[in-house]
Amino acid sequence: MDTTRAPAGTARALLNKVPEVTIWFWVIKILATTVGETAADYLNETLGFGLTGTTLAVGAVFLVVLWFQFRARRYVPPVYWATVVLISVVGTLITDNLTDNLGVPLELTTAVFTVALALTFTAWYRAERTLSIHSIVTRRREAFYWLAILFTFALGTAAGDLVAERLGIGYWWSALLFALLIGAVAVSHLVFGANAILTFWIAYVLTRPLGASLGDGFSQPTADGGLGLGTTLTSVIFLVTILVVVAYLSVTKRDQIPPVPVDSSPVDSASVDRGRHH
Repeated sequence: MDTTRAPAGTARALLNKVPEVTIWFWVIKILATTVGETAADYLNETLGFGLTGTTLAVGAVFLVVLWFQFRARRYVPPVYWATVVLISVVGTLITDNLTDNLGVPLELTTAVFTVALALTFTAWYRAERTLSIHSIVTRRREAFYWLAILFTFALGTAAGDLVAERLGIGYWWSALLFALLIGAVAVSHLVFGANAILTFWIAYVLTRPLGASLGDGFSQPTADGGLGLGTTLTSVIFLVTILVVVAYLSVTKRDQIPPVPVDSSPVDSASVDRGRHH
């Protein structure tokens, strides 16, 4: 059984550390993924940090923000989404370092990150008996959650680059392809009742190459099929949009998950997830 019960020994309700999965969740996720692509390019190429320098700089900032995320006792939109933006950059840079600096083929990185993600889910389930994102109420569950997210970004980068290279269909057609795949995943859950947790994580992986394709489409020169906005302007546009949406959610609390009663009987989180929409 997939349970949402938090560990015994606490006599109060704990607040979930992640947001509800609403349309706003996916909007910010795609925007954050786009920023992850363009910001990495901006630091690497425009500012001349280089791939290694960019990785060290962003990695250091990410660890600081992640520390604040773990220190928080509840879901705090600005802190949570800052962590997502930064982990998207880190995940992208991990794959780029393996591919560009070490010459590891995309086929191998895709396979390795697929296995790494599967092992993370296996360890998570064995330790917690649940993979539900609606019950991230302990530090251990949150650690598994962020590790899984890191691997989804690395995997999405590798798989997305592999598909783009093999098909060679350009930024906008690539974005359309991944959008259609995400749509198919949503239909499989909403219409045909496919497992909520499985479809969530598949969609989470697919939003990475979708966001990257959009980022490249906006930032790359018109001669290469882009709009020619550049990485700086593209990053600013998407970051400002993220800030506006996060501010809206902070005020309205439309993405808050109710507290999980830790002393209640185990709950089948699959039934909880079936009541929620991706």
